[in-house]
Amino acid sequence: MIPGPAVLYIVGQSIDGGRRAGVVSVLGITTGTLVHIAAAAVGLSALLMSSAVAFNAVRYAGAAYLILLGIRRLLSRDEAVVVERPPRTLRRAYTRGIVVNVLNPKTALFFLAFLPQFVDVSRGHVWLQIVVLGLTMAGLGLLSDGTYALVAGTVAERLRGRRRFLEAQRWVSGGVLVGLGAAAAAART
Repeated sequence: MIPGPAVLYIVGQSIDGGRRAGVVSVLGITTGTLVHIAAAAVGLSALLMSSAVAFNAVRYAGAAYLILLGIRRLLSRDEAVVVERPPRTLRRAYTRGIVVNVLNPKTALFFLAFLPQFVDVSRGHVWLQIVVLGLTMAGLGLLSDGTYALVAGTVAERLRGRRRFLEAQRWVSGGVLVGLGAAAAAART
């Protein structure tokens, strides 16, 4: 029930760039989910989970990326002044969404632990069953994450232009990203 890095990234993008940026970041997160589905279907998730070195490499890379994003956000000063700024590129929100989700080893662990429970080997084509189940999960995630993006973007739109909101937005979103990175680095499997 506690939002993970993907949801917090989406909410941060929605607050920072509006509903459109939030929805594009959802599409990036979903694309990252598709990478995990493909990995689970071909067995790479099992390999990642069986190797502590590989798991830790992915975990620390993801943690470092989140901390880097957070520090960059904390050090930015442009949002503290109420001015029109050029919109951030949607491509960047999409790409970062992919990276945030692909470098989240807990997503791989989820697909490895969850999907096989619903696979029936006697029906054949195990990989196809994993893909169908994974796509179902990705679709549900797209809907729930999209809701987060739209709600956060709408609330931020109503508050945008208020100096206090802009200053708090920078500190909260940067702090959340650094905290998520630290939590990911400290997490045990």
